[in-house]
Amino acid sequence: MKRFLYEFAECFRIAWAQIRANKLRSILTALGVIIGIVAVTLMGTAIRGIDVGFQNSLAMLGEDVIYVQKWPWGPVEDWWNYNNRPNIRTTYADGLNRIITGTPNSLLDVAVPVATRGSSIKVGDAKVTGVFTIGTTADYARLNAAEYQEGRLFNDAEANAGREVCVLGFDVAEALYPGRSSLGQTVLVNGHPFTVVGVFAKQGEFLGLFSFDNQAVLPLPAFAKYFSTRGQGVELRVKVRDKTRMTEAKEELIGAMRRVRGQQPGERDNFSVNEQEAFKAQLDPVKQGIAMAGLFITGLSLFVGAIGIMNITFVSVKERTKEIGTRKALGARRRSILMQFLIEAVSICLIGGAAGMVVSFLLFLGIRSGAPNFPVEFSPDLVIVSMFVAVVTGIVSGFAPAWGASRLDPVVALRYE
Repeated sequence: MKRFLYEFAECFRIAWAQIRANKLRSILTALGVIIGIVAVTLMGTAIRGIDVGFQNSLAMLGEDVIYVQKWPWGPVEDWWNYNNRPNIRTTYADGLNRIITGTPNSLLDVAVPVATRGSSIKVGDAKVTGVFTIGTTADYARLNAAEYQEGRLFNDAEANAGREVCVLGFDVAEALYPGRSSLGQTVLVNGHPFTVVGVFAKQGEFLGLFSFDNQAVLPLPAFAKYFSTRGQGVELRVKVRDKTRMTEAKEELIGAMRRVRGQQPGERDNFSVNEQEAFKAQLDPVKQGIAMAGLFITGLSLFVGAIGIMNITFVSVKERTKEIGTRKALGARRRSILMQFLIEAVSICLIGGAAGMVVSFLLFLGIRSGAPNFPVEFSPDLVIVSMFVAVVTGIVSGFAPAWGASRLDPVVALRYE
């Protein structure tokens, strides 16, 4: 063992001396590995970022919430069937809640009606357009895990009385009242006055597509005064008591909703029950596409890099044939020669891997700085994977020339010109 460690240390010194003596050649040889490592790292960063962003967004939406809507999430084949379905009504929530209350050991907790529209909110000369405006009941607090920057959600008395009060998203409040409190102030929602009773804390975006901070929440009766609560944009959100039993809860909700709709046995459901798993199903093809593109670029780059390393290692063996002969004549073992050239090939790959990791991290920082809402996540696991890929590439590409060098006849090697 001691002899092996001594040989390894000696081979390591010889290999690094050779790399230092041919710096430019070594760097150019490592370019393929650098590109491959950058590709595999950015692929992993993007996929992990999507997963983390998705999980964070689900936490804001509520992982234990099921949505009753007219349309399913995802592609539909029978478009006319879905289009001809009767619209979801906010009044269905009362019927669902009666059924939930009357069902022993129900897996459902509460049904909350939600109507949504886009609106503009104005204060003096300050105006925010495209605000996602929600009309709902005080039970909305049982669904939404968001914290409050200041104030609160409206209560049952305010909601039932149709008081014109509202809760603003963080960005909306900041745009209307920069640097000061909006609590108790009056804002114009599509030209109608509402008193601000609360402001949500900053929540962020859903995968960079929808901002949770660009919203306003109104009591449903007040919402209905100025917006229609029929047609698209109306849904029921149902909280589940045990999120580990979502499938059973979904089946219970379908049965309860059929009773509310008055559907007969054998009739096709004229509503859709959606859950967050549908988002995951839609994201899977995106992640698969990123993975396929990344693996293709990675494989191609590493293949080109491996050929380059193998070629340079063969050249190195030819250039140092006499040296190999001298070492073998002085008693060097085959494994020492093999180890020397393998270490040289692996070292070039590790240099490429390290450079690739630096480039990837700089690109990651650039993306985070230029597009802070874009979901990217740099994981330490990627460093381990990248270094492993670099080592494997070095071993595979350097083995053939190293094996050839170890098998050289010392007499022939010493006579080589």
